[in-house]
Amino acid sequence: MTSKTEEATPPNNLAPRPPGLPTVNKVTAADITASLKAGFADFLARPVMSGFFGLFYAIFGILMVWSLIWLGKIWMIIPAIVGFPLVAPFAAAGLYEMSRRMQRGEDFGWSDILTVIARQSKREMGWMAFVTLFIFWVWMYQVRLWLALILQDASFSDFEGFWTTVFFTPQGWTFLAIGTCAGAFLSAVLFTVTVVAMPMLLEREIDFVSAMLTSIRAVTKSPVVMLCWAAITAVTMLVSLVPAFLGLIVTLPVLGHTTWHLYQRAVPPEKTKPSEPSA
Repeated sequence: MTSKTEEATPPNNLAPRPPGLPTVNKVTAADITASLKAGFADFLARPVMSGFFGLFYAIFGILMVWSLIWLGKIWMIIPAIVGFPLVAPFAAAGLYEMSRRMQRGEDFGWSDILTVIARQSKREMGWMAFVTLFIFWVWMYQVRLWLALILQDASFSDFEGFWTTVFFTPQGWTFLAIGTCAGAFLSAVLFTVTVVAMPMLLEREIDFVSAMLTSIRAVTKSPVVMLCWAAITAVTMLVSLVPAFLGLIVTLPVLGHTTWHLYQRAVPPEKTKPSEPSA
């Protein structure tokens, strides 16, 4: 069963592009709504396979929290959970591939999708994974820095002590305010450079720098709409973490499929060169 994706109507006002970079369209709230519908349809078309990626991501999150508790790194639990959605775009690569194939009416099995990352080893997806993990590392490092500067005398011997210090003391409120601003900035940066770049690298032969530049242009072309989509994604992901990460089984696949369809609307398909007439 395949989902029927609504075709985007190319707008008349295409953004000017630097030489060699794809053209970008201006997206609207209607594009977000249509992409969400198409993304949900893709999830319903292959719920088990789509849910597998959400389940895998949820299990990874549970193991991450358990490892931090086992290592006694209590202070890292909250920033790790908050920063966990930062790596979701890379984790959704298989979902992009599913939507791409369903959009084209192609049949596929588990091996076709589960090996999609391996097939990208000689392409540019690895560099985007590095960018994603680097920003996640910056997030964790700056949290450790603010902890040392603001909560230097606090004791984090257990989770309850850390929770009380952060949420019920003036120093903790200062830490939360600064951390929230820093986290929002890093999230906005990562969203801007990946929202179009990740699915584009999966579909096209393009270097990761050009893909990131195209993603930046897509966001700056429609800043309000794209940042609203970023906010919807962030809130949905964070709410999904509350029931022991299990909400991700549904929300990650739907958001991943939706991102593919939004990319298709933001970046017009490449024009196929007409074949030369035979002599």
